[in-house]
Amino acid sequence: MTTIEPVPVVVPQRQGRSVADGLRNALPKIVLAPSFAVILVFVYGFILWTVYLSFTTSRILPVYKWGGFDAYYRLWSQPNWYVAMQNLAIFGVLYIGICIILGLGIAILMDQRIRAEGLLRPIFLYPMALSFVVTGTAWKWFLNPGLGLENTMHNLGWTSFKFDWLVNPKMAIYTVVIAGVWQASGFVMAMFLAGLRGIDGEIIKAAQIDGASTVSIYRRIVIPLLRPVFLSAFIVLAHMAIKSYDLVIALTGGGPGNATELPSTFMYSYTFTRNQMNVGSASAVMMLMGITAIIVPYLYSELRERKQ
Repeated sequence: MTTIEPVPVVVPQRQGRSVADGLRNALPKIVLAPSFAVILVFVYGFILWTVYLSFTTSRILPVYKWGGFDAYYRLWSQPNWYVAMQNLAIFGVLYIGICIILGLGIAILMDQRIRAEGLLRPIFLYPMALSFVVTGTAWKWFLNPGLGLENTMHNLGWTSFKFDWLVNPKMAIYTVVIAGVWQASGFVMAMFLAGLRGIDGEIIKAAQIDGASTVSIYRRIVIPLLRPVFLSAFIVLAHMAIKSYDLVIALTGGGPGNATELPSTFMYSYTFTRNQMNVGSASAVMMLMGITAIIVPYLYSELRERKQ
C-alpha cells in the first residue's frame, strides 16, 4: 500500500506586511536616535573636551597648546582648593548622614498607616519639587539676622536670641547643610517608604509570633532588608553633594569670604572669573573622578547581582 505524504504549502508573505514589520521594529531606534546623539555630543563630548582642556594652557579662552599636568600642579597648590575640599567633606558627611537618618525615621513613622499619610507625604516631598535656587533664596531670607528668624525673635521680645550662622565664617557651611537636608530628606523618605512597603509582611508576622519586639524587628529584619535602598540613597545624595553649586550660590554666594566654597564654586570662579580655564577644567575633572569613584562600584555590584 502506498502512502501519500502531504506536501507543505508555502504561503508567500506580503511585501507590504514585511515593510510594516521592519518599520515597527525600527521605530524605537528612530525615536531614540536624536536624544542619543544629543547626549553623546553635549554630555560625553564636552566631558572629553573638558578633560583635554585641563592638559592645555588655556586661560580666558580655550587654547589647545599642550601644557601637561601643569594645571593639576597649580590646582593642588591653591589654598582655596583645600578649603573647598574640607567644606565638601563637612557638607557631604552631614548632608548624607542626616538625610538618610531623617528620611528613614519619617518613613518608619509613615509606614504605621497613620490617617494623615495622604496629606503628610506630599508635604514632605514638596521641597524636592523646588529648584536649589529657590531653596537657597528662601533659606537666605529666613536665616538673615536682620530679616529672618533672629529679627523675628527680637520683635517678639526675645532680644537675647542670636542665630547668625549665615554671616559667621565658622558656621556658614552648616546653613548649607540645613537647606540641603530640608530639600532632600523628603525624597529619601519616599525611597525608604517604597522599600518598607515592598517587604513581605509574612516575615514580620512570623517575627511577631516568635515574640520579637518592634525595635528588634526593625533592627534585625527590616533595616537589613533595606540595604539596597541605603545604597541607592547614598549614591544619589553623594552625587548631589559633589555637584552642589546653585544652592551655595543662592544661599551664601560662597561666603562669607570663602567659608562655604565647594569644588563646584571653585571651578566656576577659576574658569569664568579668574580666567584660568585649565585650572577650572582640572577641578572639574577631579569632581568627575569623585563621582565616578562612587557610581562605578555601584553599577558593578548591580550588574554582578543580576548575573548571579
